[in-house]
Amino acid sequence: MRAIKRYDRRGFTLVELMIVVAIIGVLAALAIYGVRRYLATAKTSEAKNTIGAIARGAAAAYERETAASEILTPGGTSTAASHQLCDSATAPVPGTIASVRGTKYQPSAADFAAGSATASWPCLKFSMSQPIYYQYHYLRGANNTAVTGAPVVGAGLLGFEASAVGDLDGDGTTSGFARGGTITNGELALATQIYIDQEFE
Repeated sequence: MRAIKRYDRRGFTLVELMIVVAIIGVLAALAIYGVRRYLATAKTSEAKNTIGAIARGAAAAYERETAASEILTPGGTSTAASHQLCDSATAPVPGTIASVRGTKYQPSAADFAAGSATASWPCLKFSMSQPIYYQYHYLRGANNTAVTGAPVVGAGLLGFEASAVGDLDGDGTTSGFARGGTITNGELALATQIYIDQEFE
């Protein structure tokens, strides 16, 4: 009869357990970083999409022909139709950056109603009803920028900037996004990219 050798039952050593714990810790740290980055990217996409919508509204407003309302005498001619950018928004939405510092702001109906057919948000035909992470600006004219370092638009009133400023983590450091447009030879050219300053703060 053949003898059966019994193997000793052996557990994990302390070194093996420490290696496993270290690997799990590294994987957890990478996962936490990835999730935070994903959430921050999701929040900044709000600003990028909204600025794109404001810039498209400005371009559409410029493409519309504006003609003065006139009463003509027999044989008279009217003033030629013209193209014009919307004038600057009377105030950013929300009114202060503190309203979106580390939190969301729920726009009211009045926020995007201030202005006229030739100025501000009504001219752009733009409004938002969902809570927002950023303060939004629309400014017309050169050297009229809400974002530090953003490219300067056309001279005089021949350009505009749509921008978003936010402080997602509430630490007082702001991020900024801007897209402008400039009129050259009667044509409105939009910036090819959104200018970004400290995207994730």
